[in-house]
Amino acid sequence: MSHTSSSTGPAGKPQLAASWPDWLGDHTTALIGIPLRIALIVVILLVVRALAKRAITRVVQRVLEPPAGEPERSRPRRTGRGAAVLHRDRSRARQRREQRARTIGSVLSSAVTIVLFMVGVAMVLDQVGIALGPLLASAGVVGLAIGFGAQSLVADYLSGLLIMIEDQYGVGDSVDLGEAVGEVEQVGLRLTHVRDLNGGLWHIRNGEIMRVRNDSQEWARAVLDVAVTYDADLDTVYRVLEDTGRTLSEDPDFADLLLEDVSVWGVQALDADGVTVRVAVRTVPLQQWAVTRELRRRVKDALDAAGIDIPFARAVWMRGEASEADASAG
Repeated sequence: MSHTSSSTGPAGKPQLAASWPDWLGDHTTALIGIPLRIALIVVILLVVRALAKRAITRVVQRVLEPPAGEPERSRPRRTGRGAAVLHRDRSRARQRREQRARTIGSVLSSAVTIVLFMVGVAMVLDQVGIALGPLLASAGVVGLAIGFGAQSLVADYLSGLLIMIEDQYGVGDSVDLGEAVGEVEQVGLRLTHVRDLNGGLWHIRNGEIMRVRNDSQEWARAVLDVAVTYDADLDTVYRVLEDTGRTLSEDPDFADLLLEDVSVWGVQALDADGVTVRVAVRTVPLQQWAVTRELRRRVKDALDAAGIDIPFARAVWMRGEASEADASAG
């Protein structure tokens, strides 16, 4: 009894006070070492993230910037007769490069951030003493279920990223995506927005785009089929068409739209009503339709001035003796 009363009496205070240093000494690692290691992990991950973002920015800019010393041009230039030196609209190309750079850089930066965050969480949990095996197994099962359920979503994002990296099309391009034909208004990682000729806005998932026809890249071609009658002299027709193309090339309003001289390809078809002669010329992207309309108007005027007829459908009414007999009998 005397031993018990002495441990709970005034003599117990020195014993309790002596136990605190021992407790602190035993738990120094838990109180100081673990927080320091966690803080060090966070600092290292932040530094790695900053370096990775800087490297991504430099790589994307280096890939998407035009070659050093390349002159900026707002219009393509045409030199001499025949094929021209093809140039894209530099101001428009620069805007597309900036858009692609921002989008690709944002995607890569987000991916790096997510990966580093997951690594950091795993390292912190390991320092705290939480077993990672069950967590990783559960995350794997959940990720597999999400992957099966969101296959189309993953395909849309991957397709959108590849479209931007490969520069298949961009905002302002005239494209044919199958049923959707028109001008691209927005390109995202999941959806592409196309405005058709009637003003309708199409929302197309990138994963569903199987093929693209882009009428806005590098150059376009204006093709015109001219039909003349069978009794027309083809040499004269060729000369008239070449002269018409030459006058179009010399017109200041259209000279900058043409990348080469207008060429007559020759007879394209022998139809029931006449002979079809094809005329073609390379143009600036998205200007082929305007050039075709103007060329069609000039060709019509030139053929009329040269006395060359354009075939058209004729209705012939024949009245013979049989028809007269039938009419009298009736």
